[in-house]
Amino acid sequence: MEIDDSLYSRQRYVLGDSAMHQMAQSSVFLSGMGGVGIEIAKNIVLAGVKAVTLHDTKQCETWDLGSNFFIRKEDVLSQRRRVEAVCPRVTELNPYVHVDMSYSALDDNTDLSFLRKYQCVILTEARLSLQKRVNEFCHSQQPPIRFIGCDAYGICVRVFCDFGDEFEVSDPTGEEPKEIFIQTITQDNPGVVTCMDNQPHGLQTGQSVVFREVNGMVELNSSVRQVSVLSPHSFAIGDTSPFQPYAHGGFFVLVKTPKTYRFETMEQQLCDPKLLTPDFSKPEAPLQIHAAMLALDTFQEQHGRLPNIRCLQDAERTDILTSHFPSSLLSFQTSVNAELVRCLSRTARGTLPPLAAAVGGLASQEVLKAITGKFAPLQQWFYLDAIEVVGPLQSVPAEEFFPRGDRYDGLRACIGESMCQQLHKLRVFMVGCGAIGCEMLKNFALLGVGLAKSSGEVCITDPDLIEKSNLNRQFLFRPHHIQKPKSTTAADATCDINPDLQVDAHLNKVCPATESIYSDSFYTRLNFVVTALDNVEARRYVDSRCVSNQRALLDSGTMGTKGHTEIIVPKLTESYNSHRDPPEEEIPFCTLKSFPSVIEHTIQWARDKFENAFVHKPSMYNSFWQTHNSAEGVLQVRHKSGESLDGSFQVIKLLSRRPSQWEQCIALARVKFEKYFKRKALQLLHSFPLDTRLKDGSLFWQSPKRPPAPFDFDLNDSMHFTFIVSTARLFAGIYNIPYSEQDLSEEAVTRVLAGFKIPEYRPSEKVSFSIKTDETAKKPDLVKMPISSEEEREAISQLEEAIATDNRLQMSPLQFEKDDDSNGHMDFVTSASALRARMYSIEPADRLKTKRIAGKIIPAIATATAAVAGLVALEMIKVVGAYEFESFKNCFFNLAIPVVVLTEPAAVKRTLIRDDIYFTIWDCWTIFGHEDFTLSDFMNAVREKYGIEPTMVVHGVKMLYVPVMPGHSKRLKLTMHKLIKPSVDRRYVDLTVSFAPEADGDDDLPGPPVRYYFSRNGETP
Repeated sequence: MEIDDSLYSRQRYVLGDSAMHQMAQSSVFLSGMGGVGIEIAKNIVLAGVKAVTLHDTKQCETWDLGSNFFIRKEDVLSQRRRVEAVCPRVTELNPYVHVDMSYSALDDNTDLSFLRKYQCVILTEARLSLQKRVNEFCHSQQPPIRFIGCDAYGICVRVFCDFGDEFEVSDPTGEEPKEIFIQTITQDNPGVVTCMDNQPHGLQTGQSVVFREVNGMVELNSSVRQVSVLSPHSFAIGDTSPFQPYAHGGFFVLVKTPKTYRFETMEQQLCDPKLLTPDFSKPEAPLQIHAAMLALDTFQEQHGRLPNIRCLQDAERTDILTSHFPSSLLSFQTSVNAELVRCLSRTARGTLPPLAAAVGGLASQEVLKAITGKFAPLQQWFYLDAIEVVGPLQSVPAEEFFPRGDRYDGLRACIGESMCQQLHKLRVFMVGCGAIGCEMLKNFALLGVGLAKSSGEVCITDPDLIEKSNLNRQFLFRPHHIQKPKSTTAADATCDINPDLQVDAHLNKVCPATESIYSDSFYTRLNFVVTALDNVEARRYVDSRCVSNQRALLDSGTMGTKGHTEIIVPKLTESYNSHRDPPEEEIPFCTLKSFPSVIEHTIQWARDKFENAFVHKPSMYNSFWQTHNSAEGVLQVRHKSGESLDGSFQVIKLLSRRPSQWEQCIALARVKFEKYFKRKALQLLHSFPLDTRLKDGSLFWQSPKRPPAPFDFDLNDSMHFTFIVSTARLFAGIYNIPYSEQDLSEEAVTRVLAGFKIPEYRPSEKVSFSIKTDETAKKPDLVKMPISSEEEREAISQLEEAIATDNRLQMSPLQFEKDDDSNGHMDFVTSASALRARMYSIEPADRLKTKRIAGKIIPAIATATAAVAGLVALEMIKVVGAYEFESFKNCFFNLAIPVVVLTEPAAVKRTLIRDDIYFTIWDCWTIFGHEDFTLSDFMNAVREKYGIEPTMVVHGVKMLYVPVMPGHSKRLKLTMHKLIKPSVDRRYVDLTVSFAPEADGDDDLPGPPVRYYFSRNGETP
């Protein structure tokens, strides 16, 4: 079966072609179809391994409905095997993965030779003795079978990895090396390299770099040198004294070298574990959990069962077992945390679905590492606990945690009945139903969020439709859902998991334009808001609405294998807008237009050319004819005004050059080729010859500037041919000109171009004067060009013809679509970028990289999405329980390295106004007015209510009152209605008010927003 690459487009940017190819040849054995097992199954099947065998021996129970999202009520009623129930539903996730099942016994007596056909074996829900036996077998094979053990018991989870004695990783980090330009290289022993403009190199001592395009010290070019870091901007590279002196230019790139990792078996690792520490505020936690879970394993081996829910005797027995551990294990600590052991014992039978999702995401990434050799593997244990979730519940009566025979028994065992009821009654608003949104909805379904008919509801909104590339990580969607709305489809799929869920699906954007729908009254009915968005501005807007309405916000995001969660709680934490990410670096205009130095510049240039020629100009043309109905009218306005009517010159150019048949589209494309890849270079070299020097005597053409090299058109060059054909197709598209497949053949294109002559080009001094070299200069506005008398006569003719024949030519602007390989869009951008790169001696990018940059695609993979959604859903339980600040955790992780870092959220800052008057971002002072309420009344009311003198009042960007501004004192008598003019759907406005300082000469003091209600009862008259 031929695989459609569009299904894996986002993931391919994370893993690369080589890893994707290896996965498509690998087989995996996965045992255990509980909560963790089904999470891993989902993630690795979405990833695209060749074959997965799902193994399980248990029958479906009501309990499973709370942890396995692929088991349904009818499976329980018919007492189906779990693996039989889930196998067809897992198969639906990816048509390119062969999924089969096994329900044979897997125990201490099983012959393990059947495992030899697999590249990776994963055990979940398996006793420690079986895990050790299977691990020993896998480790002993040649080559070794990669082994992963993954367990979830109540509040604690663990992952163990053993990939053999020697496991080679081709790319430990997955980060793409950057080209770093060189300022100087000393002729010394050791030679020291300094980066241009103090650009940090990001290297570590012992790494190697390769040099390119160095002038003077040419011996370094193509050589690989090991570095010794001296500072963030310089490093030593060994003896350079025998070389020629460095002149100028050049850059270096990090050389990625394979790294070998060595693993021990589980038996060897039990007493001397290698542990990953996720929470540096609890550095002892991983070893404590390791000891606690070993005690639990021992209890299970001795009693043939897990400890009973909330059973004090079983908890004491488990705690006593920790005293039997070898001294080597306990040499790292004085004693095992008894409370952790008891808490684990009391909840071990239970399940926290979000915790299973989080560890399932991490374990799934380790499976992909095991079969691809891409990214650094976990060495060797990972532990994570949710003790902060259950800690505050220890005083709750034991009866609250006992089973009641429904799907929430596993959850109830951890958090109790009262907390389950609180989850059922929630009103939640989730913005976005993409990858994170799908995972969050699954977590809501398993937790029973918002299912109470009288008070609960999950409201979701997303304006997007489902695309094929979504199916790789948005697991609620299937091929037959393509081009259907994400929100309504996700709602239906979620109700399949839990039919009791109350989901209200919308198709709206959340933005100022929809505030009549998502109004203040809408927000005040909510318990909290969840963002599942992929852009910063939308997050900022939703955050501002949550702060304004005092609602908690749970935010998360991913980029490739990286993920983050941020928990925003009223009165306790800072908000999303409290911190500003550094702005995305814009490529200087002069760099894009004339002086590209890296491939990103040429790709952005090609993308801009597409937008200008095939989107902006046709749109402008259509807009022009919507407002100007006749040629005479256009020209009359021009004569009366004495200058070109805005846009008329561009319209006339489009009319004069418009093609009427396919052959003319090819001719237009040929002219564009000449302009882009020959004339531009000739003009630049005429304006700035290769020996041009700056005022300080240095060469103009030195790094990062690269001199262009013009080249002639060659139809035998495949990239030249692709550019001509794709450009001609785009011109035909905007001018509505038909063509056939035969017209696209090399023979047909050659025939058209054979008789086409390009006029000789001579560089211009006028153009030389207009070439920008200042990197701080912005892109200029469109210049209104004067029209000569000859051009005017031609214009009149063109315009009159267009009117007379009713052929004003309604053009068809294109919309850049990166995922449709049949439309020629990516052909144009890829070929134009590659040819420009060739002209400037830049290493070209392949189509995949070009698509990622041109389409601003965020790399994505299901493993990170599942992990981030699980972690944020854990924090949701704490928000529902109104836990203390210290209980909350933000998270950043990179599953590639791997690293997981849990931190406390940033505490809300208290700002002193003066004396003992403080405010935070969550504070909002209120003043109630009426129809005759004046600005003076408002200021007096603030003074009387809050004991501080207001000095300045601002509404948005409008200054209502600034004492030093002329005429502002007269405004004090005006009513607030007249100054602000309230809109019909707003009961209030938020005003920025400054206050008088304590001492003369000091600056005015900031304060919280002052919310002014237009009437006493908060209703707009």
